Amino acid sequence: METQNTSNFNRQKFEREEAYLRAEKRLKELKGFYWHGFWYIVVNIFIICMIVFNGGNFFSFGTFATPIFWGIGLAFHAMTVFGVDLLFGKAWQERKIKEYMDKERQNF
Repeated sequence: METQNTSNFNRQKFEREEAYLRAEKRLKELKGFYWHGFWYIVVNIFIICMIVFNGGNFFSFGTFATPIFWGIGLAFHAMTVFGVDLLFGKAWQERKIKEYMDKERQNF
């Protein structure tokens, strides 16, 4: 009986450790994304200010090329961190399933 209790204790300890490692990895991913977003804002404000203060045209494509293309990269980073289901997440799927099930019930 004692070996079974020890086995259960070891399994619970292992599961908690696995959960901790997953949480730590998730935190590292979030932190990386937030730093990416921070530097995106800081660097692009600096670039746009330098262009404008040095007599460049504010309304040209060159002024916003870096923010546009870097923004695309930042969007892909967001998709990897938060998942592709930003628009069609689990809550949306559950609502749609319930909606279709309700329609089926009404038809019968």
